[in-house]
Amino acid sequence: MPILIKNAHIVSMDAQIGDLSSGDVLIDDDVIVAVGADLECPAGTEIIDATDKIMIPGLVNAHLHTWQTVLRGIAVDWTMSDYMKGIHAGLATIFSPDDIHISTLVGALNQIDCGTTTLVDWCHNNPTPAHTDAAIAGLEDSGLRALFLHGSPKPDPKPGQKHFSEVPMPRGEVERLRGGKFSSDDQLVTFGLGILGPARSTYETTREDMILARELDLIASMHVGGGPMYAPDGFERLAAENLITPDANIVHGNDIAGDVLDLILGAGGNVTVTIESELQMGFGNPQTGNLRDRGAPVSIGTDLESDVSGDMFAAMRMTLQHQRNLDNIAAIKAHGAADPTVSISCMDALRWATIDGARMARLGHRVGSITPKKQADIVLLSKGLNMMPMDDPASAIVLHAHPGNVDSVMIGGKFRKRDHVMVQDNLDELVGKLAGARARIMTEFEKRLSA
Repeated sequence: MPILIKNAHIVSMDAQIGDLSSGDVLIDDDVIVAVGADLECPAGTEIIDATDKIMIPGLVNAHLHTWQTVLRGIAVDWTMSDYMKGIHAGLATIFSPDDIHISTLVGALNQIDCGTTTLVDWCHNNPTPAHTDAAIAGLEDSGLRALFLHGSPKPDPKPGQKHFSEVPMPRGEVERLRGGKFSSDDQLVTFGLGILGPARSTYETTREDMILARELDLIASMHVGGGPMYAPDGFERLAAENLITPDANIVHGNDIAGDVLDLILGAGGNVTVTIESELQMGFGNPQTGNLRDRGAPVSIGTDLESDVSGDMFAAMRMTLQHQRNLDNIAAIKAHGAADPTVSISCMDALRWATIDGARMARLGHRVGSITPKKQADIVLLSKGLNMMPMDDPASAIVLHAHPGNVDSVMIGGKFRKRDHVMVQDNLDELVGKLAGARARIMTEFEKRLSA
């Protein structure tokens, strides 16, 4: 049945459509058919009155380790070294496939509840194919649109084992997934690689992984930051071999030098900023301003729910205001006073969490804006007390809204949240399973520490 959402204040993120103070969106099946004022609709259409609501494209969380939902809050006072030792070398090794499934499922449902419709799920706790399949099933069971990135576990090596930095992606496993479940890129959950990259592996390992990504036409995302690189000249060598492509994604990259950043961006690569974890873990200032100065897109994510919130409204706000502060400091040093106008607009920040995030995930042709022929991934926000009175919707969304304003969430034409209620019958049961998984993991971890 077609759906017509009427009388919403539409922030389309489409330059041709712009903002409509009172507009309609017609949806048929999973696709946006038309956007405009006073749209006509066929007989039998379900009509939804969105008066006093703001409509935006679904938010795109461009970087989250969803498997860590079960560890929510455990790392709030940890440093980067605490995190690597406590989680990757410790807690991660205890997870069963069932733990991965429930953690990913509840984490994905929380993203929907918070207004995210597309998630880049960077899964680097998949020591067996069963763990990988469980993570993918968790995403599928949630109804969230996602790019699943197959990562690499980072336990301490046992005697006779290679260090994780010398272990490339398991080709057979990647080919199994690409040739089977993910043979198509035109589905709700798509596939890519979360490789170690030159910051976390030898150049030979990075090179092998990048070649695999190119052969199978996959995004290759990699972390950079939080310590010295395993292959300090890795990006220069990749560029020399033409192995950096538009499908190369750098997460963090705070300390990448300007000339190396130019190499990456010049080859079409992109960078994702995760402001809150970067500030806590001592990565240095985010690359937001350097990307802006080069005319490059900025995608943003929330990174670690073991550490910080999965709230994309907070991510937009913190990323924007931190860069404004850096720009003001630079202006004061150069001219003795802050610039008379702000350096970055709220609309810029909203782009980071919508259209630019969609492009990072190779989904810009499908989502990221409210545009005819794109997927119907739509969020309705209630204009609560925290947002009124409202002059400019973009500023209200970025600087005042929070997940409590998320009224309804539609993904591919299906409501996953409606009238502030999640469309998920067994939430209490799932939260109970999550709590049980956490208790088991922590009990086992304490046993190992005391052994």
